[in-house]
Amino acid sequence: MTNPFKKFRIDRLFFHGYAGFLIVVIAVTAWTSYSNSSKALVRTTSYYQQQLLDELNNEITTRLDMIEQISLSSSRDSELTSFLQNRQDEFERHRRRGNVESALSNLTFAIPLIQGIDLYMNNPTPSERQNYIQFRDFGTLDNQEFSACLEKNDFCWSKEYSFPSFQGTVPVLSFARKIVYDDDYLGVLVIHIKANEIRKLLTGNSHSSNRILANVEGDRIMKIGEPLDQNEWSEWIHQQNGKSGYVHIKGPDKSANTLLVYSRLDNSNWTLIEFTSWNRITSSSLQLAEWIGLIGIAAVLLVLLLTLGLSKQFTKPIKQLVTAMRLYSVGGTKPELPTDYQNEFGYLFAGYRKQNERIEELYLSLERRHEQQRKAEIEALQANINPHFLYNMLDQLNWMAIDAGQKELSRILELMGQMFRIGLSNGNSFIPIADELKHVQCYLEIQQLRWGDGLDYRIEADPELHEYFIPKLILQPFVENSIVHGFNKRPCGQIVVRMQRDGEGLRVIIEDNGTGLKPQEDRQPKRHTGGYGVRNVKERIAGYFGEAYDVVLMEREEGGTRVEIGLPLLTAPPSMSER
Repeated sequence: MTNPFKKFRIDRLFFHGYAGFLIVVIAVTAWTSYSNSSKALVRTTSYYQQQLLDELNNEITTRLDMIEQISLSSSRDSELTSFLQNRQDEFERHRRRGNVESALSNLTFAIPLIQGIDLYMNNPTPSERQNYIQFRDFGTLDNQEFSACLEKNDFCWSKEYSFPSFQGTVPVLSFARKIVYDDDYLGVLVIHIKANEIRKLLTGNSHSSNRILANVEGDRIMKIGEPLDQNEWSEWIHQQNGKSGYVHIKGPDKSANTLLVYSRLDNSNWTLIEFTSWNRITSSSLQLAEWIGLIGIAAVLLVLLLTLGLSKQFTKPIKQLVTAMRLYSVGGTKPELPTDYQNEFGYLFAGYRKQNERIEELYLSLERRHEQQRKAEIEALQANINPHFLYNMLDQLNWMAIDAGQKELSRILELMGQMFRIGLSNGNSFIPIADELKHVQCYLEIQQLRWGDGLDYRIEADPELHEYFIPKLILQPFVENSIVHGFNKRPCGQIVVRMQRDGEGLRVIIEDNGTGLKPQEDRQPKRHTGGYGVRNVKERIAGYFGEAYDVVLMEREEGGTRVEIGLPLLTAPPSMSER
């Protein structure tokens, strides 16, 4: 993967990088805020709804339990059971009927919650239509709302339904109880209560709530508002074992999600359920998230503007430096760079100016060197004429010596020509060992012509070494020192030159039997030429090969001087980069 800092512009990286980072941060913040606040609101809402439902459940339970207790005490009244047994004569039966009707009427008038009371029995005496107490025949019981539940129970509550009365059709809840005496099923006492009174309790102070009153089996008895269908919530209620709590019911889409809060009391057979739209609860959280998003967008815009300004301020000096580098030319017009930066850009500009100054100095140095090189080339061209002239002069002198019968002089001139050609060697710094040995042999032969039998020399080297290369003219200075200084004021002397392989290197040994290295009173002062030649050889060896190879001069025990030169074995002249 390519590093974006190596591919894209810095200002765009800053701008888009900060923008992306801030958008992600704001999105995460908004979502986290929405999620956490929604959960907190759901917990708070469910808590207060549950507290309210517990209070309402307690009030409704108190009233409905009162109706159940009235029904129980009335069904056990001896006057009522005696009347239902139908064992009296017609007069006694009429009297008891009046007593029962009076007692039930008193309950109706005493308790405003009661809408009316029906007594189902065999062979009832018809009641007046305007009366709150009605005696009805058993045969009509199957047509009532509560008939089905009475088949399995001794008492039960009906759902809310419309009840026809002399006041018109009114919504009621009915509590029906079987009247049994001595295992005889005598009748059914049904107390109708006003559903609107219970509805007021169920509604409380909230007129927009969606609530349900359910019995112990989970069947809906009464509802207010627009709650969910029973098949949508009943399974959730049956799954809950707690007394009270809440459930998140998920709909087919998020807009249909519902919060179900229910209330169950220990002393109650009733369950109050309230349904609240999930969107209604979380709307404030959504608004909070939207406000955070809007504030975040504004912050993003402000930060992006700030980032754009900062990126421009950051990249401006870089662009100036890049422009200056692109327009720079040696000796040309130099773009001006700011001098008021005191931070890293200031260091960068100062370094660039110093670099330009250094480049100018190097350029001037190269110009001077180029001029010197041009002069050297001219001098070299001129010098190429001198060897040709010298070769011709030596050849002419040689012929003159031959014509004059000077054989020794002719030989000396011939040897000098050979030495001169080897010394020049077409400008090469390294020559074959065979040429170097030839050079020193020519020098020794010239000296032998001068010394006669007084000078004895030997040159010992394996033929296999002749093809290797060494720096030129490194033997002659030491041989010259032996003759000039070692044999000073002596009639004879001996010089031995040996070359031999030393592992991966070459060992050169030059020995003489002269006066040695110790100063003597009768020795002539040291020549400048000899001393310079030895020093030149040492410096060249150190320059070519480093400190691993060197020249060592020492005294011989039998007298004289011994020179040891360590060199590498070179099969070819080294290139300039290797030197």
